[in-house]
Amino acid sequence: MHFKILTAATALSLSAAALAQQAAEPTFTADAFRAHVAFLADDLLEGRNTGERGYDLAARYVATRFEALGLMPAAEGSWYQQVPFQESRLGEAPATLTIGGKSFANGENVLIGPSTHEPRQELSGEVVFVGFGLDAPESGFDDYAGLDIKGKVVAMLSGFPKGTPSELGAHLASEKARMAEEHGAIGILSIPTRSSLKTFSWERRQKYADEPSLTWVAKDGTPYDSAPGIRFSASLNTPAAEALFAGAPKSLSAVLDLAEKKGGKPKGFTLKPSVEFERSSVKTALTSPNVVAVLPGSDPALADEYVLLMAHLDHDGVKDEGEDRIMNGAMDNASGIATMLVVARAMATSPERPKRPILFAAVTAEEDGLLGSQYLAKNPVVDGKVVGVVNLDMPVLLYDFTDVIAFGAEHSTLGLIVERAAARMNVALAEDPMPEQGLFTRSDHYRFVQEGVPSVFLMTGFSNGGKEKFTHFLSTNYHTVSDEIALPFDWQAGAKFARINYLIAREIADAPEAPRWYANDFFGDTFAPKASKATAP
Repeated sequence: MHFKILTAATALSLSAAALAQQAAEPTFTADAFRAHVAFLADDLLEGRNTGERGYDLAARYVATRFEALGLMPAAEGSWYQQVPFQESRLGEAPATLTIGGKSFANGENVLIGPSTHEPRQELSGEVVFVGFGLDAPESGFDDYAGLDIKGKVVAMLSGFPKGTPSELGAHLASEKARMAEEHGAIGILSIPTRSSLKTFSWERRQKYADEPSLTWVAKDGTPYDSAPGIRFSASLNTPAAEALFAGAPKSLSAVLDLAEKKGGKPKGFTLKPSVEFERSSVKTALTSPNVVAVLPGSDPALADEYVLLMAHLDHDGVKDEGEDRIMNGAMDNASGIATMLVVARAMATSPERPKRPILFAAVTAEEDGLLGSQYLAKNPVVDGKVVGVVNLDMPVLLYDFTDVIAFGAEHSTLGLIVERAAARMNVALAEDPMPEQGLFTRSDHYRFVQEGVPSVFLMTGFSNGGKEKFTHFLSTNYHTVSDEIALPFDWQAGAKFARINYLIAREIADAPEAPRWYANDFFGDTFAPKASKATAP
């Protein structure tokens, strides 16, 4: 990311900054922050899994906090926007992938999930390797050029080429299934790059082999699927990928070598072995709520322009085995919900109410694919429009952070607001230190970006000892039973994180103009092509 330093002349012209500073700033305390995390990460809540009792207890807790603050229920008089889901699980018959006559069982060297649509599948097809599987010629990616894909299976590398701007790469990678579908593919075989396996090992991926898949259901009863033409997909470990590349014009090793180089873009070609695919799937229905509340604004002229503060409430529930089986999710994402509740109190108790109304949302099913936020984005609970989003997801609060990464900020005028908030707190703005993680598309704000809404998501940075503690958390505690309140939390850092997000949201709410995408920005042009654009500084 690139954030330009404000000149003195520019700073003098920023009336929005002056407006933000006029509002009396509330106090943010470590104790208040800790109290929310302590409850939400308690064993009583059984890991807050979507659709289960523990999540419903957490939802009730958030609703009562909203009510205590005098907020208004936002879902037609209710605190709960009920989201209908379809859960799909693999059936009793083993799922298998056969490559050139060699069969691979699910959970070993191939990973296969259930089908959203078809209870029983027996499919076969020719396979074409398509590099990283990216189709965006205007951005320099044309992996399908000259390849005949229609009715075939595509094999592709995970992620995106090294050196690609992380947010662009993350977006394009998230669109791979749609791109393959547009070219007529019926299935996808994903091959992890060496870098991706270092970040997320095959052994860790195997732990999710039997997990169900979830999708929300539209009002007409159709389960949402961004690429329904892709009838199956699987991930391949090295032995299965090598079988697929038997007799190929380029070896798997050569392709993976090129993918490790900056700008490396392996070209596509037809593979010799065909594949056969079998699985059965079972579907069940469930519901789980987004918890939504509104703080009305003070300016009637801005009453239909909402600022959304959002955090996901769900986590991964209870494991099948082990002495400690509860995935408490203290950092992920009790800390994000705590941030939202502390900011909500600051907004609600301020002697000067924000000019724009504030919509608060604790959303469900983030861990299942950003589903609760997607449902909220496509099924609004307010009559007006959301003009800006501040997302709160897993701040790693193990140290006194002195810098933050502001995902999404440089694409719109939100960037200037983030700069001012950070400057007021003597917090630096840093580049994305983990572009390979594709974080821009992996949290709930992205569902609103896809609906054309400027959004920002802060991550605690790597300075002041943060790199070691952040990366240790990811490798040791992330999505494990050890993500619990026993971690050495820096509760004052939690209060600090709440304050910086308050300053950002408060200025969005009080600014004379709603956030605007910058002219010629990829995301603004892609998702809000007709919206009025601002000139980048």
